Amino acid sequence: MKIYHNSRCSKSRDSYNLLKEKGVDFETIEYLKNPLTETELTKLLAKLNIPAEDLIRKGEPTYKENFKGKKLSETEWIAAMVKFPKLIERPIIVKGNKAVIGRPIEKVIELLGE
Repeated sequence: MKIYHNSRCSKSRDSYNLLKEKGVDFETIEYLKNPLTETELTKLLAKLNIPAEDLIRKGEPTYKENFKGKKLSETEWIAAMVKFPKLIERPIIVKGNKAVIGRPIEKVIELLGE
């Protein structure tokens, strides 16, 4: 398993701690320190089964200043997240070919139970 994690985010810490408590063997990817490539992000979106725009944090100042009200293509949204990783919703937990955004934490619990 993998967790795309931001240690400054309480929701991300909650999911991280849940995985630890459950004794799950997982890899931690701090995506703000090691930004994703377009290819990695595209594969992650396929596992999430959502369009790129649904992975955008619309409350982020970067979104409001640069993207609010704009209609971007899938490729343009992916490029925006690569350039501004803070736009990526978090945490993201990956198990095999499936992934969930860990909000609410029940989504992570469901993924673990599969």
